[in-house]
Amino acid sequence: MSLADVKYLPENPAHDPEIEAINDEAFGPGRFVLGAYKIREGGPHERALSFVAVDGDFVVASVRMTRIAAGAGRALMLGPLAVRPAFKNLGIGRRLVAIALEAAAKAGTPAVMLVGDEPYYGPLGFKRIPRGQISMPRPVDLDRLLSHEIVPGAVARLVGEVCHADQARIAANVAAMA
Repeated sequence: MSLADVKYLPENPAHDPEIEAINDEAFGPGRFVLGAYKIREGGPHERALSFVAVDGDFVVASVRMTRIAAGAGRALMLGPLAVRPAFKNLGIGRRLVAIALEAAAKAGTPAVMLVGDEPYYGPLGFKRIPRGQISMPRPVDLDRLLSHEIVPGAVARLVGEVCHADQARIAANVAAMA
């Protein structure tokens, strides 16, 4: 395998079984109790802003984006990002993040947040979200809440508990009817 053989493509439904296998391999069944997964359960991810890396017809890595809300702020949540073990440390994950961030900017997304390690994501343009600004629906290490601001001031608008954007719309509609 050569890195020249790896192609980066928009995710499509045919990739779903391989993406699930990669995520299971990378994160195991314990991933379903994490705060980020709780948010993802609130609605679908944005397939048009999610990408895979393939070697031939074999999916070797993927990244997904999910629309989120927190207070008046709206953003995308990046993740999960997973790379098959045989393809790690080749820059594939970093390339997928760069592609996803570029797509988010083109789509007019004001910011992207994630739960991850600052040493990995910091060089890709992510910074810590100030402690106490946002919370997750399940416990999370607050030092791992990172954001990439596309529109100046967008991260400051993310305040309170993060939820899937569809859940925020439902709550707003219920409040409006009350």
